[in-house]
Amino acid sequence: MQSRIVRAAVAALCLSVSAAAVAADLIPVEDFTRRAMFSDPALSPDGKYIALAMHDESGDQHALVIYHIDDMTNPASILRMPRYMLPEDITWVSNTRLVLSQAKEMGSIDKPYLTGEIIATDVDGKHQDYLFGWDIANHSSTRGTDRGWGFIEGRPRQANNRFYMRAHMYQRDEASTLYDVDSSNGARRTMADIGVGGMAFTLDDAGQVRYAFGGDENFESVVFRQDGNGWTKLDHKVVGVLYEPLTMSADGKDLIALHSAKGGPTQLVRQDGDGQAKVLASDPFSSVGDVMWTPKPYQPIGAWTLTGIPKMIYVDPANPYAKLHQALAAKFPGKMLQFVNFSDDGKQLLFSTSSDRDLGSYFLIELTTYKVRRLFDVAPWIDPAKMAERRPIRFKARDGEELEGYLTLPPGRNESKLPMVLMPHGGPDDIRDDWGFDSEAQFLANRGYLVLQVNFRGSSGRGRQFVYDGYRQWGGKMQQDLIDGVKWAIGENYADPARVCVFGASFGGYSALMAPIRAPGMFKCAVGYAGVYDMHMRYEKGDSHGSKRDLSYLETTMGKDPAELAANSPVTLVSQLDVPVLLIHGEDDERAPYAGAKEMRAALDAAHKPYEWMSVPGEGHGFYKPANNVAMFNRLQAFLEKYIGAGAPAK
Repeated sequence: MQSRIVRAAVAALCLSVSAAAVAADLIPVEDFTRRAMFSDPALSPDGKYIALAMHDESGDQHALVIYHIDDMTNPASILRMPRYMLPEDITWVSNTRLVLSQAKEMGSIDKPYLTGEIIATDVDGKHQDYLFGWDIANHSSTRGTDRGWGFIEGRPRQANNRFYMRAHMYQRDEASTLYDVDSSNGARRTMADIGVGGMAFTLDDAGQVRYAFGGDENFESVVFRQDGNGWTKLDHKVVGVLYEPLTMSADGKDLIALHSAKGGPTQLVRQDGDGQAKVLASDPFSSVGDVMWTPKPYQPIGAWTLTGIPKMIYVDPANPYAKLHQALAAKFPGKMLQFVNFSDDGKQLLFSTSSDRDLGSYFLIELTTYKVRRLFDVAPWIDPAKMAERRPIRFKARDGEELEGYLTLPPGRNESKLPMVLMPHGGPDDIRDDWGFDSEAQFLANRGYLVLQVNFRGSSGRGRQFVYDGYRQWGGKMQQDLIDGVKWAIGENYADPARVCVFGASFGGYSALMAPIRAPGMFKCAVGYAGVYDMHMRYEKGDSHGSKRDLSYLETTMGKDPAELAANSPVTLVSQLDVPVLLIHGEDDERAPYAGAKEMRAALDAAHKPYEWMSVPGEGHGFYKPANNVAMFNRLQAFLEKYIGAGAPAK
């Protein structure tokens, strides 16, 4: 009897020590909501300067900042952007001048979209010029009638203040034009013009336009080759399902491209003028992408796989730059090491390292002395040693399709019977969860939750056919894949079947309410953040219902039959929702309109379903302001704690 009491006392002591240790290991929520100060660095042609996008702590103010490489504390210049606008495609056109595209953020969830505006500035911040865009009339009296969408397509091999600009003019929306632009005065000459809208261009090292490519009205690849007779459309047998010309080979004869002949995983190929292709990098399961390049003239060193832990597949492992990459990567085990860009003489290299537990760091290596210098850390407040492992997983869906995704495992905890949060990604089409640092998954793991992310059908990384398999499957196979992922995690004993919730943003918010409808009894709670709850509303409100192309995309990916849309919308199926719900939404959301969240709330009220509500004025599709993100994370934590945490009712 006494020994049993002693054992019980020891067990209680262990539990109390464990709880204290867990409390001590809690990382402040602010560390997960802070935005990285710098991103998208670019080394100047002479290797003396570095330009970066700088992000203010407020979350909605951005700037272009330029540092001398020997003084990373005092900026040489700062070009502040309008609110919610940030620099993208930062391109040096000389040792002292650069151009950039302007992009706008709709919210913290979606990637910024380019506004078609191009700006130039000197390294010291002088001679700023609005070169092209919709607002050109307010910046130049001579260019005021020539408006459109402009995109930076590259620059000549020798930096000479000029760059290549692809433009789609308002008055010629069914045409694509490429210009050679003088960044010092905006003067330009036409390099190529094709009477097809939405085309991008590929040039050779001599600056000759060789290909135009894009998508047709059915979002399928279309490629044109320019020869002595003008533009020739490549046969579908050559193009296949996906074909993205990247650059020409060093001898100018062949094309380096990303290609998928029948919709399977995308490959990196070298293709001659007759359409004969040699595969340079491929994987039987994963597409390859994020090609890594040599100095100019750009040639591929290799390409990264897009699923699991990224793996570099070298075109030629004996290539000097492949050997350089292997040698550097060996110095940073467990990290993904990427070449960012070289100085024009090839003697200096800007490279980065990152991992599932680390947002990354940037380094400069002098290739004559091999001296490496750390320039800056992306998120110095994050201690990778305290972050969670993101473990790649694969499992079979109910119909036999092999799926992949990630488990983020709470540090220091037994890997069985854990409370689990299913976290579907947004999009949903051609988007994916990857191995990189995920602040929401890390936050939840730090709070003791196992996080499951599944790249369901429709996700990128597996080829175009896998994306197509998700079309019109919002409430069908996409939800089935997520539910099968939960069943797998339970079957493998990772997750406690009595403690599973679902949390997602955008399409993930839709899934957060739809998955419990499709799998009654599986989940204990659901959190929808900036979600879509009425599929038909996408045709009537928000920023994706206006243009002909947007409507075509909605019809292709969602369908347009009212009965079908209603049968797959949580707002019309609310009677089948059997879990408590938390709805979080920005009142200025244009992507997933706030009206949809209010409609969902009214439906929950009418059906007498339990829910909690958090709406924030002045926020869009995902919150910008750190204080609002802190409040959202805290609200999420309290809600999960109530239903699957220590505060949940006894089982």
